[in-house]
Amino acid sequence: MPIPAEPRIYHIVHEDRLRSILEAGQLWCDAETARRAPPGTTIGMAQIKQRRLTHVTLTSHPGLHVGDCVPFYFSPRSIMLYLIYKANHSELAYRGGQEPIVHLEADLQHVVAWAGQNNQRWAFTLSNAGSYYFEDRCDLAQLGEIDWDAVQASDWQRCQEPKQVEFLIEDRFPWELVSRIGVQSRRVHGLVSTAIQAAAQRPPVEIIPDWYY
Repeated sequence: MPIPAEPRIYHIVHEDRLRSILEAGQLWCDAETARRAPPGTTIGMAQIKQRRLTHVTLTSHPGLHVGDCVPFYFSPRSIMLYLIYKANHSELAYRGGQEPIVHLEADLQHVVAWAGQNNQRWAFTLSNAGSYYFEDRCDLAQLGEIDWDAVQASDWQRCQEPKQVEFLIEDRFPWELVSRIGVQSRRVHGLVSTAIQAAAQRPPVEIIPDWYY
């Protein structure tokens, strides 16, 4: 599969975390989120988050830990969302299922342009950034190194590592760059629509079942 003409990136978050994101005007990296301890549900795995904070750095930006970056996937319906859906992984404390999980979509080119204007470092990985052995790049000319067939695969049992490529942006990600919000149910659509009602930037909220398991 060729590189998409307009690549999109996706961050997943529990709907009850949206209010604190909107109050801050941005998503924070895990390091800053741990320091600020905003209200809302944490959906990631604590052990992996800790490893990304203290042990895993980017070769394209020496000294920058993965946990110092806001993470995005290159497609919805991620493997992490599947683990949330199954709710049977021993390291996953969250057991609330996928229905409250919200996808925040952004345009990769717009994000990289904003990062360049604001001196924010960024990179993308070629596999799971929670591992010790991934490779990363910081040049959009190298997007062809991503296995796009794996990224878009719905049956990913044989391509789990390349399916888990990530886009990482240092420190923070401004809410203004969120171009669309995807949800699974009408209930969460209502909650999200209410949460963003007073925001200056109100991206469209859509019920997109295909983004879920």
